[in-house]
Amino acid sequence: MITAEMVKQLRERTGAGMMDCKKALVESNGDMDKAVEYLREKGLATAAKKAGRIAAEGIVDAYIHGDGRIGVLVEVNIETDFAAKNKEFREFVKDIAMQIAASKPEYIRREDIPAEVIEREKEILKTQALNEGKPEKVVDKIVEGRLEKFYKDVCLLEQPWIKDPDKTINQLLMEKIAVIGENINIRRFARFERGEGIEKKNENFAEEVMKQIGN
Repeated sequence: MITAEMVKQLRERTGAGMMDCKKALVESNGDMDKAVEYLREKGLATAAKKAGRIAAEGIVDAYIHGDGRIGVLVEVNIETDFAAKNKEFREFVKDIAMQIAASKPEYIRREDIPAEVIEREKEILKTQALNEGKPEKVVDKIVEGRLEKFYKDVCLLEQPWIKDPDKTINQLLMEKIAVIGENINIRRFARFERGEGIEKKNENFAEEVMKQIGN
C-alpha cells in the first residue's frame, strides 16, 4: 500500500510533483530506490518540455577553493521555493560552482558569446590553418571543427563535467531537471582568481579542485 508518508519522502528526496511521486511508487511497488529511477527515466524523456517554464526561485551559492585562491558566485534558478530547498538541487548548484572554479568557462552557452568574439576566433583559426599549410578549399571546414572545440572550452554547458568527463554539464542539467521535475536554469556566474592579471607560474586548477573533492 502506498501511503502519504511514502509520497512525502519521495517528494522530499527528488522534488518531483506529488502525483508523479505517487505514480512512481505504484509502478515500483513501493520500492523507494526504484521509484527514484522511474522518475529519472520518465523525466529524461520530458526534460526538454520543461525548458520553457519560468524558473524564478533558486539560490545564489558561493564556492571558495582551498585557501581562498579561487572564488565563485553562481545563481541557479528553479521553479518553486520548495524544490530550491531540495538536497539534490543544492548539491547540483555546488557541483556547478566547483565546475566553474576548475574549468574557467567564460559563458554559459554558445548563444551568449558576442558575434564579434566568434568572428575574431574564426579569423585566428583560419590564419592558424593556413599557416599549417592546409589547402584553402578545406580551411572553412577545419575552422568549423576547431570552433566546436572552442565552444567546449569556453561554454559551461558544453564542458565535460569534472566528476564524470563522459558527461557534459548540459547532460547533467537535463538529468537534474528529469529527477527533480522542474525546469532549472543556470542564470549567471562570476569567477574570481587571486592575483588574476598578475604574471605568475601556471597552475592546474582543475586538478587542484578534484584533489579537494577527494579530501
